[in-house]
Amino acid sequence: MATWEKQLKRIGQLLGKIPILLVIIVVFLIGYTFKGMVSTTPRAAITGAIEKPAGDVGEEIWTCSMHPQIRLPEPGQCPLCGMDLILAEGTSETKTTKKAEREPKYACSMFCVPPLPMPGKCPICGMEMVEVEDSGGDDGAPRTLTLSAMAQKLAEVQTVRVERKTVSAEIRMVGKIDYDETRLGYITAWVPGRLDRLYVDYTGVPVRKGDHLVYLYSPELATTQTELLQAKQRIESNQNGEGSVAHERAEAWIEDIRDKFRLWGMTEAQIAEIEERGTASDYMTIYAPMGGIVIHKNVLEGSYVKTGTRIYTIADLSHLWVKLDAYESDLAWLRYGQQVEFDTEAYPGETFTGTVAFIAPVLDAKTRTVKVRVNVENPDGRLKPEMFVRAVAHSEVAAGGRVVDAELAGKWMCPMHPEIIKEEVGECDRCGMPLVRTESLGFVSVEAGAVEAPLVIPASGPLITGRRALVYVEIPDSPGTYQGREIRLGPRVGKEYIVLDGLAEGERIVVSGNFKIDSAMQIMAEPSMMSPEGGQPVPSHDHGDGQHQGTAKTDPMPSPRQDLDAPDGLKLNIPPAFAGEFAPVLTAYLKTQEALSHDEHKKAQDAGKTLRAALAGVDMSLLTGEAHVAWMREAEGMTKAATDITGSADIQVARAAFALLSESMIVAAKCYGAEKETVHRFHCPMAFGDRGGDWLQRKDKTENPYFGSTMFRCGVKKETIGQRSAGGASDDRD
Repeated sequence: MATWEKQLKRIGQLLGKIPILLVIIVVFLIGYTFKGMVSTTPRAAITGAIEKPAGDVGEEIWTCSMHPQIRLPEPGQCPLCGMDLILAEGTSETKTTKKAEREPKYACSMFCVPPLPMPGKCPICGMEMVEVEDSGGDDGAPRTLTLSAMAQKLAEVQTVRVERKTVSAEIRMVGKIDYDETRLGYITAWVPGRLDRLYVDYTGVPVRKGDHLVYLYSPELATTQTELLQAKQRIESNQNGEGSVAHERAEAWIEDIRDKFRLWGMTEAQIAEIEERGTASDYMTIYAPMGGIVIHKNVLEGSYVKTGTRIYTIADLSHLWVKLDAYESDLAWLRYGQQVEFDTEAYPGETFTGTVAFIAPVLDAKTRTVKVRVNVENPDGRLKPEMFVRAVAHSEVAAGGRVVDAELAGKWMCPMHPEIIKEEVGECDRCGMPLVRTESLGFVSVEAGAVEAPLVIPASGPLITGRRALVYVEIPDSPGTYQGREIRLGPRVGKEYIVLDGLAEGERIVVSGNFKIDSAMQIMAEPSMMSPEGGQPVPSHDHGDGQHQGTAKTDPMPSPRQDLDAPDGLKLNIPPAFAGEFAPVLTAYLKTQEALSHDEHKKAQDAGKTLRAALAGVDMSLLTGEAHVAWMREAEGMTKAATDITGSADIQVARAAFALLSESMIVAAKCYGAEKETVHRFHCPMAFGDRGGDWLQRKDKTENPYFGSTMFRCGVKKETIGQRSAGGASDDRD
């Protein structure tokens, strides 16, 4: 303040010495200088400039090439980034004039700016401008974009033909080998007594049917044997002989005693031996009723047992079960009776096969998986229970999602034992159940060549956002002209999508370069992936039916970004002051992560609101060139994700939006860093149906935001992102 007083005093002294005209000139120069130093654009002007509707045809509207939502009635500078405004196309001429004067223009192959009327270099990235023509649109027809041959080459545009073909779904599962429950047997004591001898005295011993296992002492045996011998003596001493009432009663008595011995587990040979010996014995031998491996020994030699006491457990290991976990999204391709291949750690490079015999009717709420049981033959005993396996099933998918298997076409299968397959109706050889047609189990029972194939496109073709899927179709007889079209997708099968509606066989769609074409449409405020009606991208909102647009609760998660492992993101020239702008953004994000990992949906919504406010408060004027472009790209995605989290209907919707937020935040953290924050990047391979998900957190130990308390420690640390160094990039120490 003292300095200003001195300056005013000196100015007052000068005023007394110079003419009034000179005073006016000096004041004018001072005011002009301060005008350039101080921004005169109030916040209300910025707010009013955004989303301002265009006036009547013929009115000039000026917009920013980096912020198409800015629309002002006169030229000047963008109130957000300071770039010179350009004339919005179609506002200074009538529809008739525009339609008549559609001439090729020049655009950057990366579509940094809208097409310009003059050739030259791109003002953003410096690449040479190429000829491009924007056509269509005024009579309600879909907007199209025409690229010259050079522009197509620079944009790396590739197209493929839409075709019908049977596609193969690959279902990967993990699990372990277990005993076949139908081939387990127990050796029990059928009479009370003492175990004087155990012939199998340790587990793991193989036994065959009929092998002696136990030598049992039981007084009840001697009593019952004595009754049998007395009954035989009565018959022999009967004076009346056969046919008399006494003889018949004695015969019935003897048969009842024999049945009692049979129920005790005695063989016919043992019963006959007692009758031939003529003397009672209080010992008996217990024989194996089945062959297999003794897997449990429950008592010791010399123990006293009661009726029903379990002595051994025997398992037949020639036939095993493989219990697998199948993800919810893969159930459409699994069928009873389907062949499954699997491998084990014990025999690398060797593949075993089995048959799906059971698909659980209930989903596991914790793991979101379904148990699938596979029957496996193991005649050589190489496979062992408790071995871990990795399995894969292949399904040939026809139209309507039906599974094709030519080997099962028109055949009959047992609903309890899928390995029993016959050419005609009959009964199962193992259980006697009537066989059923394979078509009743979900298979197409016609020859594979006669099955209607689905309409499919490569997975790289559609641009997916929320429930919308957009493809760019090449106009027939107009090479280089592409039209945006919304389609309805079915399930993804491997590297391809099944198309339900919106495309016809034989059309060609863009599979490489479609993002660049869509970027050009968006910059020109035309209908695009993020803006169905053109103009500013439409933020996600609640439709009033409980479904939240742009979330992963009902929509598939997009493919993970491939640039998360870039060493330093982009090598950008970022001023140190911007780290202070980014710090509140990162802090709000970390609060969101902490809330989701502790299953606190309300706190996550509040943190998302704070994050959105922090993003809106970032001073973007500190960034220039590539740094500004990169921030705008990531900030747009982060703002949308923060909005989705704030308005999420439940915590699962918030977690899906958080996954998209994390991808942009990881890149931003590497590029822009923070003043005093060191964070760790973690990865969970099981998130979102095994697609995986990354996130940042403060703590060095895993706190999973995608599963919360269900799988709190699921995840591995990928790297540590430190504070910004003097060179501009963050310090990635891991």
